[in-house]
Amino acid sequence: MVRFSADVSWSLRPGEDFANGRYSRAHAIAFDGGITLAGSAAPHVVGKWALAEAVDPEEMLVAALSSCHMLTFLHVARLAGFQVAEYRDHAEGTMAEIAPGRQAVTRVVLRPQIAWSGEPPDADRLVDLHHAAHETCFIANSVTTEVVVAA
Repeated sequence: MVRFSADVSWSLRPGEDFANGRYSRAHAIAFDGGITLAGSAAPHVVGKWALAEAVDPEEMLVAALSSCHMLTFLHVARLAGFQVAEYRDHAEGTMAEIAPGRQAVTRVVLRPQIAWSGEPPDADRLVDLHHAAHETCFIANSVTTEVVVAA
């Protein structure tokens, strides 16, 4: 079994009013590799109490799905004998109400743009490669969110 960790830290700042919801949602997210990100709730959720330039949990979920798909796709394409020179994705998640008072990121669309060195796969083979990557992506296997590859 492999374990992964992240350290998340937040503290109330002088002058903030926790009981009335008037406090910053800004926090730090530290990973074991030494990277620390500024995190926050999304501005559309808490307005001025968000740190707009920080990453929010919903963005991290979308990025995790995109990154995992890319890494798995690169592996699958390599095993199939293709040479990827560049991979870019503009992933987008959609949040929707799933029950009264409950929301979730229900759909993430990945839009990979791939540059090949050497012969690229034909359209059908490319679909197969993306499907294989999706089926073995650890993060996609961990969520109920619909993940769509719009290649």
